[in-house]
Amino acid sequence: MMSDFEVFLEPVSLERFSGGREYQQSQLGKVLRIHSEEHGFPDLEGVHMAIVGVMDDRRSLGNEGCALAPDATREYLYRLFPGDWGTNIADLGNLRQGHRPDDTTFALAAVMTDLLKLDIIPIVIGGGQELTYAQYLAYKPLERTVNIVSIDPLFDLGAPDAELHSQSWLSKIILQQPNYLFNYSNIGYQTYFVEQASVDLMTRLNFDVHRLGVAREDIEKMEPVIRNADLISFDMSAVRRSEAPGCGNASPNGFFADEICRLARYAGISDKLSTVGFYEMNPAHDAGGHTAQLLAQVIWCFADGYYSRKNDFPFTDFSSYTKYRVFLKDHKHEIVFYKSSRSDRWWMEVPYPPDKRLRFERHHLVPCTYNDYEEACKEEMPDRWWQTFQKLS
Repeated sequence: MMSDFEVFLEPVSLERFSGGREYQQSQLGKVLRIHSEEHGFPDLEGVHMAIVGVMDDRRSLGNEGCALAPDATREYLYRLFPGDWGTNIADLGNLRQGHRPDDTTFALAAVMTDLLKLDIIPIVIGGGQELTYAQYLAYKPLERTVNIVSIDPLFDLGAPDAELHSQSWLSKIILQQPNYLFNYSNIGYQTYFVEQASVDLMTRLNFDVHRLGVAREDIEKMEPVIRNADLISFDMSAVRRSEAPGCGNASPNGFFADEICRLARYAGISDKLSTVGFYEMNPAHDAGGHTAQLLAQVIWCFADGYYSRKNDFPFTDFSSYTKYRVFLKDHKHEIVFYKSSRSDRWWMEVPYPPDKRLRFERHHLVPCTYNDYEEACKEEMPDRWWQTFQKLS
């Protein structure tokens, strides 16, 4: 299958990553369909996911060197052994750096749009987190409203008049017109890095944000947050420095290595999620390749999650779900819950005006937990339901 975006992508050198040694037959360096100098651009027929490296750090604040992340990560990723994945993952090489940062952003968005049209999940590695804006732009030609989840110690709102950079991309998304953002969620923000006015803004916009301590206290509660995402953005500074020193903005606190891997697996398992980006990993700060190795394992966990998907969303056959109705007398609302017999996962149905059917149809079934059902049974309104109802009304 020929693609229209090959011109944007540079091949990688397999010999460089293998150190001249032959990969074992089942290692990823042998199994992936790699855009390489040796073999050319891969056939994308039947491919489920495609890695795209971005070697551009011109908009990454305080983290110069993260442009080198794609190749540093590949060195460790290619050594890993897959699960029962077959050969349905491609590595498309590195996006050619644009003359200006904007050129890189829009070229990446174009590549991702084409991959989405092919029903291939783009996995972006490298560069600053402002490339999340390119992820968002990729959905614009599809006219699809999206939910964004960011694993990040900051909200990345920046100053109102700031240019696009790694700590201002969210404002650019919120203010863009026409706007295709339905919901934003943050997992892992650290209060001392975020002014209270920004937290208040998140509340007014009915966005859901989760402090690091709350997320780590019961990380399983973050699964429905991630399950609701169309795109997810990982800032490697969300991982504590002792676990991932390879980031110019790393700090003493953050997620542990196994926790970030778990969040990546939740992302992979989600049937709704269609793009993912891993940003801000910086080999210049990564003595011994510790963080590059961790990022390779995080990507592995995402892929492993993808191949564990249950395909229970969107709903197709309602016989696979148990339906529960709960009426809240004080709130005068009936909440309908669905539990999947395939995965035991829960959703809530949120009503919306009939005239907004096409725009909001993908968002009225909200991932939730059994605890949300228990809250409703006690006549307590689940926060997820109310936030979504406010946005749909």
